[in-house]
Amino acid sequence: MNMQHNRLFMSCMAGAALLLSASSFASAAEVNLYTARKDHLIKPILDKFTQQTGIKVNLLSAGEDQLIERLKSEGANSPADIFQTTDVARLNRARVEGLLQPISSAVLEKNVPAKYRDPQNYWFGQSARARVIFYNKDRVKPSDLSGFEGLADPKWKGRICVRSSASAYNQSLLAGMIAVDGLDKSEKWAKAIVDNMARKPQGGDRDQITAVAAGQCDIAIANTYYFAGMMTSDKAEERDAAAKVALFWPDQQGRGAHMNISGAGLTKAAKNKAEAIKLMEFLSSAEAQQFYAEANNEFPVLPSAKRSALVTAWGSFKEETINVAMLGENNASAIRIFDRAGWR
Repeated sequence: MNMQHNRLFMSCMAGAALLLSASSFASAAEVNLYTARKDHLIKPILDKFTQQTGIKVNLLSAGEDQLIERLKSEGANSPADIFQTTDVARLNRARVEGLLQPISSAVLEKNVPAKYRDPQNYWFGQSARARVIFYNKDRVKPSDLSGFEGLADPKWKGRICVRSSASAYNQSLLAGMIAVDGLDKSEKWAKAIVDNMARKPQGGDRDQITAVAAGQCDIAIANTYYFAGMMTSDKAEERDAAAKVALFWPDQQGRGAHMNISGAGLTKAAKNKAEAIKLMEFLSSAEAQQFYAEANNEFPVLPSAKRSALVTAWGSFKEETINVAMLGENNASAIRIFDRAGWR
């Protein structure tokens, strides 16, 4: 009997332990992140968040449009708590399509300037990126340049390289022009750029910079962090190409350099709302902002955070002051203008 009682006792204890383990796992704090950012540019800081808070971050990486379609198909059953993108237009699309909900957070409102967040707090910027002009140092003088509007001048005919109109970065650039200059002027600009292209749009931003270095064109439009990546690349050909090219901050006498963001919003279906907001607040903190600055040479949205040494060496510059939400609001108009202008 004693042996039987002992076996029964051990069996009960094992069952209780298993029950306790399952209960602990089920109640463990976690947050599910749908992200369009590359893993190596986000996972290290997410691991820091988990270390500091005990909140596990489950990561699903894919393209922005793919993630939006997934959120739509999953509906209220979506496991996603946060939707994170690399361009404001997709954030705006997610908001318009009812995939996000507004956030009430004093921390986010303090850390993220008004121009880098949705006016109704449906999404918040997490890093900023500048789209600027790059030029061949042997063939162009800085005094020849002014701003993006100046690239419409016939003197640049056959001298400009730029990626296709399918690029969200180009769409947002034109959307910003629409916000400031209006539809008619922006369409004239787009048609003039098409006339001034040295070749049909092809490749990414690094390809445009490489083409300038190779003399295939004299001017490129690209994001600064791609240039920084080439400057610090482990590929000698990329470093050599970057050395032949210089960065020009456009529109410094006018509205300032065009800015975009990577950012995130709380999904409408979020099941782990408190944990999700805590993660978004952490990503706006000095520690996370410094990580963005160093990992990808992006610009922190937190005003007190330092830029990377490489970016700092480029000097200070005047930024656009318009709310980046307008880039998303004007995205459809920008795409229609690109189509009419023949910018493929």
